[in-house]
Amino acid sequence: MNEQLVSMITQLVMEKVSNNTSDKSSVETAMPTEVQKETLIKFHGTVANANYADEVVSPSTTVQSNEPLIKLYNAESSNYEQSYYSASNDESTYTSVPITAFKFEEDEVSESVQAAKRHTPARIGVGRAGTRPKTKTWLKFRLDHAAAVDAVYGEVTEELLQKLDVFQVTTRVLDKEEYITRPDLGRRLSEESKTLIQAKCTKNPKVQIIISNGLSASAIEENVQDVYLALQQSLRNLNIEIGTTFYIDKGRVALMDEIGELLQAEVIVYLIGERPGLVSAESMSAYICYHPRIGTVEADRMVISNIHKGGIPPLEAGAYLGTVVQKILHYKASGVGLVAKEG
Repeated sequence: MNEQLVSMITQLVMEKVSNNTSDKSSVETAMPTEVQKETLIKFHGTVANANYADEVVSPSTTVQSNEPLIKLYNAESSNYEQSYYSASNDESTYTSVPITAFKFEEDEVSESVQAAKRHTPARIGVGRAGTRPKTKTWLKFRLDHAAAVDAVYGEVTEELLQKLDVFQVTTRVLDKEEYITRPDLGRRLSEESKTLIQAKCTKNPKVQIIISNGLSASAIEENVQDVYLALQQSLRNLNIEIGTTFYIDKGRVALMDEIGELLQAEVIVYLIGERPGLVSAESMSAYICYHPRIGTVEADRMVISNIHKGGIPPLEAGAYLGTVVQKILHYKASGVGLVAKEG
């Protein structure tokens, strides 16, 4: 190859490279200092632009328009409190969600329910909050349930027994748990109690009154004094002989049959605390039977129940019991037998 030609080509290449380097240096020198130092991210506190989507700008655009790569807008308008951005970078969607206050069930109930509520203390038409009972209703339920438990497991005070001037006997039950699970043991007196009754009580009385806490000591505490005193007064006014009253701890209704056998009483009036409910834990009943003996059927018994301040007033119940006893002695029957003879 011609050495002169090679030298010429080499010189031309060197000149071309030198010219390119010089052009690049002049361009960098001409670029404004502000553009070189400009921050890539700007925070804008205005809502002037209509489009709130994130704006992404290429580096070349940033250099030409003096804009940052990413703009972050802080929308201060309250109109956009509840808005949702779409996945697209080109558009945004605002969906306003209306806020509605939670509304409880209306307190107003139908006329038929209102009429029923006037005739019963039962929990009807009490309403609800969503799927649950209202707080006031639930707390009242818990209170009544606690009162029912206290009534069953409570005891009649010695002070009340002294006021009534009665002595106490027991059944074959040893404790409350056994009393609840073994009703049969509550229908029989302990051997010691049989001996005490035979020693202290009048034999062959016209009317024998007995008292027991049964399933509600609260009922006896609240009602028995008024009922017993009114009953005594009523029977005395009717010239009906009364035997020796005593108190039985943890007794059942059918216990009156064994007492009838022991004392040969003509009529027994048994004042006993009833099983408490969620309306009242203080309800007492008076069971009456003519010639109660072992094997007496339930149809021969009579009962006046719901004796408490929200039911039959105690004083009224005691006075009424005297007239019932008079009728039983007259017809010499009680229960279904008395109804048949009266009819």
